[in-house]
Amino acid sequence: MSDLNAAFEAAVANSKNLSERPDNATLLKIYALYKQGTAGDNAEKKPGFSDMVGRAKWDAWNNLKGTAPDDAKQQYIDLIESLS
Repeated sequence: MSDLNAAFEAAVANSKNLSERPDNATLLKIYALYKQGTAGDNAEKKPGFSDMVGRAKWDAWNNLKGTAPDDAKQQYIDLIESLS
């Protein structure tokens, strides 16, 4: 396991223990970076118009299309550290 993956897993664990709940925009960024880092580019079907939360998550992840998974993991780590 590379140092990046170990740091990413630690950041994922730390994200569950933040002292304050981040705002919705930050939560979407965390979600999108996690998905990009673990699954790569979004290839899922866009949720229907009535699923506002699903669409917001889909859009956030889709906006990272083309970002390398390792870059997304590093951004995730940096974001969680800035919130801790």
